[in-house]
Amino acid sequence: MAVRKILRIGNPLLRRTSDDVLESEIGTKDFKKLIRDMFDTMRFAEGVGLAAPQIGILKKIVVVGQEDDNDRYKGTPAVPEQVIINPIITPLLPPGDGFWEGCLSVPGMRGFVERPSKINMKWFDENFQPHEEIIEGYRAIVMQHECDHLFGVLYVDRLKSTKLFGFNEDVETEGKLLD
Repeated sequence: MAVRKILRIGNPLLRRTSDDVLESEIGTKDFKKLIRDMFDTMRFAEGVGLAAPQIGILKKIVVVGQEDDNDRYKGTPAVPEQVIINPIITPLLPPGDGFWEGCLSVPGMRGFVERPSKINMKWFDENFQPHEEIIEGYRAIVMQHECDHLFGVLYVDRLKSTKLFGFNEDVETEGKLLD
């Protein structure tokens, strides 16, 4: 198991746009190790997803995966484990009701973000096989959150209001700040 350091908000690498992954990079020893390390890091940090820029790699790679009812996001459905390479997201609905998002790069905090709850996503898997899928609900939110990292965007940039942002222990993720 190789757990890498997760960069935190303020690190300039988190604000840069990542490069596309080339087909020639797929299947190399370094690429396979990077994917394993990303999953190990995500699981160790109890995350739902992790983007390569969060560990200082400016490549368009995301890993996701969560079992039902993750401790960090109570009541959320499972997200299948998968590798997302060079994703393209097209919103199919306007931003919706919103969700209290957290991020491994913004530890201990949550913020309310409105995102489209239905997207069309195109991507390549770890074997560079193309995929296209219409994704809805919580999984659509996760994909948008993680893919934002590939373009130097953090969820704090998308807050509905700075009044809907705070430390986990001071925010009720049911929708309001604690008094």
